[in-house]
Amino acid sequence: MSEQEHSKHASGASDTIYANPLGHVAGFSFDQNVVNVFPDMIKRSVPGYTTIITMIGTLSEQYATSGSHCYDLGCSLGAASLAMRHRIQAANCRIIGVDNSQAMIDRCQDVFDADCGEVPVELICDDLENIEIQNASVVVLNFTLQFIPPERRDGILQRIYDGLNPGGVLILSEKVVFQDQQHDQLMIDLYHNFKRANGYSDLEIAQKRTALENVLIPETLDSHRQRMKKVGFHSCDVWFQCFNFASMIAIK
Repeated sequence: MSEQEHSKHASGASDTIYANPLGHVAGFSFDQNVVNVFPDMIKRSVPGYTTIITMIGTLSEQYATSGSHCYDLGCSLGAASLAMRHRIQAANCRIIGVDNSQAMIDRCQDVFDADCGEVPVELICDDLENIEIQNASVVVLNFTLQFIPPERRDGILQRIYDGLNPGGVLILSEKVVFQDQQHDQLMIDLYHNFKRANGYSDLEIAQKRTALENVLIPETLDSHRQRMKKVGFHSCDVWFQCFNFASMIAIK
């Protein structure tokens, strides 16, 4: 199943959740309404998303080792897991996808039921903090950590590091902020122009931003580097960035 087929199978609906004025904008959650439009939402909202997903598959092909586990923490509809499944060549690997949204897991299971990949995939509905990371060669946090309260992020990264085998990798994708206020505002402006070019109105952009306030809490790239070095990663840095969205790789 190609990425285009994955998106079509997962959902063909367009994202109009914030298209009309809302009297009260509730905090963003990965509920059934979001699941129904998620492929369209993520494609139109995250610059470089398709490239990141494709390269997660490529990186997994390089770093997955025989008999190990590959984790997709915050797997949503399984795009990263699917990319890993179709690129991993190492024998006897197992992909474990985790998401705390039952609606996401249910739709994700439909995606994998229709897929013909050979690598076994196990989907778990639970908070990622309840998952024991063990015998891991690849762990993916693809725009997931940003939804976890900052005070809990160190513990999550430490558990991932401890569960990775030597030579294993963490792929961390996040929305980021910049210490230089002028540069940060430039990246925000460019990002909003990206969303407008993808058909979102100013009302949709404003209401979505309100919904994500205090739900998605971004950090600087330096904060991510420092955290990953603190928990033990000897090598970590950015491999992809577009505006205020970036993906990093850390090697144990």
